[in-house]
Amino acid sequence: MNTRTSSSFSSLSPVLRLVSRVAAAVFGGYALASAVAIFLAAVLPSGRAEAVLGGMQFSFAVYTLAVIWAFAPVSLRRAWAGLLLPAVVLAGLGFVLHGAGGGA
Repeated sequence: MNTRTSSSFSSLSPVLRLVSRVAAAVFGGYALASAVAIFLAAVLPSGRAEAVLGGMQFSFAVYTLAVIWAFAPVSLRRAWAGLLLPAVVLAGLGFVLHGAGGGA
């Protein structure tokens, strides 16, 4: 067992740690992929429909990478933070840029 994991997650049973990684992959990956799609739709220089389509297409690759990241041999806290923090930042930037006239 990794002695560097945080005490709050190291006390969980292996089944709960697996459930947490599955939840991070499904929900955290979805949040990150959606945030990337929102951000790219706001910043891509093409027309609105093309920007949204491009952002959605790229989000499939991001979701795949997010699932891989969720099961990477890192701590649970780092796995969740690595998915949710970029999702919040990108979604926020996407909404701000879209509202400020970014995109078409």
